[in-house]
Parts: sequence; structure tokens; C-alpha cells
Amino acid sequence: MFHLSTTTSQSEEGRMPAIRNNLLNDVPVRPYDGSTNPYTSTALAQNPYLGWQPTLVSSPLGSSFSWRQCFKATPKSDGTEQPAGCRENPNELGDAPKVEKDWIPDVTMVRTMAMYGKDKDGNPFPPPLSRELCENIGVTGGKNGDSNKECLNQAMIHRTGPLTSETVSITPSNHYEAPSSVQKGTIDVPAPKIMCLVYTMADAHANRIRAMRDTWAGGCNGFLAFSTESDPRLPTISLEHDGPEAYDNMWQKIRSIWRFVGTNYLEEFDWFFIGGDDLFVMPHNLKTYLASLVYKDGTDPKTKEYFVGRRFNPGGRDPFNSGGAGYTLSQATLRKFLANMDDARHCSANARTSMEDVMIARCLNHLGIHYTDTRDANGRERFHPFAPGTHLHWAPPGPGEEEDWYEEYNREWGVLQGKDCCAPDSVSFHYVKKASMVRHMHALIDSCDGTAAD
Repeated sequence: MFHLSTTTSQSEEGRMPAIRNNLLNDVPVRPYDGSTNPYTSTALAQNPYLGWQPTLVSSPLGSSFSWRQCFKATPKSDGTEQPAGCRENPNELGDAPKVEKDWIPDVTMVRTMAMYGKDKDGNPFPPPLSRELCENIGVTGGKNGDSNKECLNQAMIHRTGPLTSETVSITPSNHYEAPSSVQKGTIDVPAPKIMCLVYTMADAHANRIRAMRDTWAGGCNGFLAFSTESDPRLPTISLEHDGPEAYDNMWQKIRSIWRFVGTNYLEEFDWFFIGGDDLFVMPHNLKTYLASLVYKDGTDPKTKEYFVGRRFNPGGRDPFNSGGAGYTLSQATLRKFLANMDDARHCSANARTSMEDVMIARCLNHLGIHYTDTRDANGRERFHPFAPGTHLHWAPPGPGEEEDWYEEYNREWGVLQGKDCCAPDSVSFHYVKKASMVRHMHALIDSCDGTAAD
């Protein structure tokens, strides 16, 4: 579904409302399978930016260019000062095309491009990554101190299948305290359809959002970033919400996201994953876990309410799933939340707060929907509120040291340390703030022989 503004031709204006109405009236849309060229005249009339990607700007240093230079920027950099070759400079995107106020983004665009493996000009998509990104690279580009790679190696974190695979291999017994009656062994099943939602700001479009688009986003069946500026090429959309665009008002922004997604995409996907623009996600691992979960339970996410992520219990308050690690709602959960989200008493409809994860958990708890324990059979976590290296080296405070909130929030079940911090089929890591680190981690997981190679 796509609606452009004044740059749209008269003939296109006549066609697009009908396309929108057809989709809203539940005319089935056959998922693209990657076998034919998707950039047909009909498809491009509906979405002129299907198949678009920024031109790769080469470094004037040529073969002397090193990706390590890209790590020197601060996490808050908008990419303006980044060297050519880092794929972060906003000038490489240019100004975002204008869209109409009622524009409904084509959230399957990045998936379609990844499935086909090329953009509309025949260039590879996702764009290839240098083998240099398989080396040890610290957070500022040095050859030492790559604790993220250290964690990926020691915890043996790997992808559960190709980014664009439509099937997953599940092990239904690989859940914490799974009943002994659960089937053992591995089973191949169709992959569930997930929509990945990211909240961000316009100054992150050229760096963090572009890095997601260039790496893991194609593993999601739908991908959409919610920002302060709409850009149909990425895609991102700016939504109105109550109160200011401010961290302390994050809950109202999240409410507007869920309302928009539920209104326009509820029936198109089985699951909806949401997180910030400093998340690194392995979508195929997420699909594998979710498929295994419903197989174990004998349920359907369209009718069974699930609230999936990294549970925290601060004590004295409702337990919740960490917003930093990202959390997932089944279609049934989103449907029930939409029906109750304006309940001011139980669902905090009027609250202005940064604690969006606490707010949605409080509402879902009231509705009888509680978190799912997402640990594997050995008690290792799959969703992570910190970067890999932080989890690998985390230790509880010693005698006389200040209490650690992370230890307190996990006191009910404890925190495994060292290489047991993270399940081999981990799904997400938080605080991956640099676009260069997103590409580094994606290369380690997806391109370096499928493992975090030395």
C-alpha cells in the first residue's frame, strides 16, 4: 500500500486508492517467493521505491580504506563526519521524498528485495560486507578488546538458518523446564510471519536504520521504523501521538505505533516484534524460537495470547519484558491490547512516561496475558538487554559494593555467567549503537562462514 504526494503522476493517483482499498478489504496478497523479478511495472506503480537502495560511495583511499575508521565515531554521531565507505553519511540518502498524510507504507519491501537478492538496478542486496568485518574489532576500531566477538564465539551463537529461509528447524524440547512429553529431536516447519518495528529519530536514518536495512531487516517479513520523519525508501513513518516527541513520553509514542500497526497490518503477520534503533536482531532465530514455542504448546499465535521477550521482575511491581531487549506480541495479544488500550485505569492510556515496557506489561497482566519464560533447556537467555560483551563479562557486585539493578530484576531466576549468559540461538542484543558494529556483528553471524570466525 503506497501513496505519494505531489511527485506522483495523475495516472498513478487514479490507481493507488483502489490498491489501498483492495488490501484493506482483505483481498489475499501472495507472498513473494524470490523466484521471479519483483520489479514489475505494476509493482513499481504501487511502490516506486521498491528495489531502491543508496548508491555505495567508495572511499577515495581505495584499497587502503579500512572499516576500522568507521568505528571511531561516537554512538550519537549522525554520520555527517564519517568517511566515505562507511555507508553512514546522510548526504548519501539525500532528502526524503514527501508522502501524503494518510500514507500506508509497504512494509514488505525490504523482505522482497532480500528474497530476490538484488535491487532494481541489479546490484546485490543486501549489499555485501567486507571480510575485514570478520576480524577482531573493538568498539573504537582497535584490534583488541572485541568482547562482542568473544561472546559470540564462546557462547557459540549462530544463525538457525539463512536470513530469507521460509522454513525453520525447531527443537520443541529446547525450552526451560519443557514437559518430558514434548517431542524430542528436530523438525522442519514453515516459518511464522513476523513484522519488525523499530522506534527511532530522523538523525538515525542514514546510519543505524540504514545499517539495519542493509543487514538483518530482510529477515523480517515486514519491517517499518517509526520516526520523526517519514521516508518511503527505508521505510520510516512519522506518527502523531499525544504529548511531545521526548524520551519521557515514550509510552505515548509506543501506543501510537501499536494502534497504527494493529489498524493496518494485524491480519498480515503472526507476530509483532518491537524495539529501539540500538538493537541487533537475528530474525531467523526469532522465527525458529516462536515456531518451536507454539509447536510445544500446540497453539496458534492468531488465537493464543503470547508476550515474549526478556522478563524482568523488579519486586513489588508487575513483572515485565525488557523494552531494551525487544519484545514480541502474538497476533492474538495485539488484537486484545487494541481493544483495551484506551482503558485509562488499567492500561495507563493517559500516562506520560519513558517506561513503555512497564506500561504495556501492566495492561497485559490485567488482561490475563503474562510473560513467557524464553530460556532454553539449559537456562540460557535468548533476548538480551545489553551488548554481547557486557553479558559475557557481567558479574554480580561483591561484598560492600553497590547493589546492581540487573541482579535485583533477575533475582527470582538468577543470571548465568560467562559463556552460559546467552543461548546459542539468541535472538536480540541491546546497546549496539554504532552502525559499524551492526555490520560487524551481522558479518560475524551471517557472512563469516556462518559463525563468529577468528
